[in-house]
Amino acid sequence: MTTAFYPGSFDPMTNGHLDVLVQALNVAAKVIVAIGIHPGKTPLFSFEERADLIRRSLNESLPERAGDVAIVSFDDLVVDAARRHGATLLVRGLRDGTDLDYEMQMAGMNRQMAPDIQTLFLPAGTASRPITATLVRQIASMGGDVSAFVPNAVHEALQAKRKA
Repeated sequence: MTTAFYPGSFDPMTNGHLDVLVQALNVAAKVIVAIGIHPGKTPLFSFEERADLIRRSLNESLPERAGDVAIVSFDDLVVDAARRHGATLLVRGLRDGTDLDYEMQMAGMNRQMAPDIQTLFLPAGTASRPITATLVRQIASMGGDVSAFVPNAVHEALQAKRKA
């Protein structure tokens, strides 16, 4: 049984993240979505909120596989966290050539540190290529409509944050 480790901030989860997660479930029996916690950064959503939004988004789009996804936090090296959770695949989404250049460097470093963990690049779908969580946060904070870029649960949560 192959376990994949999909790290990121997921602040918030976008349709691009969801696309990569669904693709990862096509190649792995289990996917661990790993939310990186950085003590120096203040996220828009807490870990618990992000985990809930990921669960709700997956339940809406692929309910039959929701049980094959675990959500954890980590604050150390990705390869150490992946090993701790028994993962042998490290999932990374690619939107464009800039992502590829950066991710190739990271994959090379990770392979040196953990040759037992294989990096798997998954291309973003055409509709989700321009989406970044940073842009989603910026657009939402200015009252823009981000419904085309995020799952319904995330859209509702962003609207609630804006009203608070």
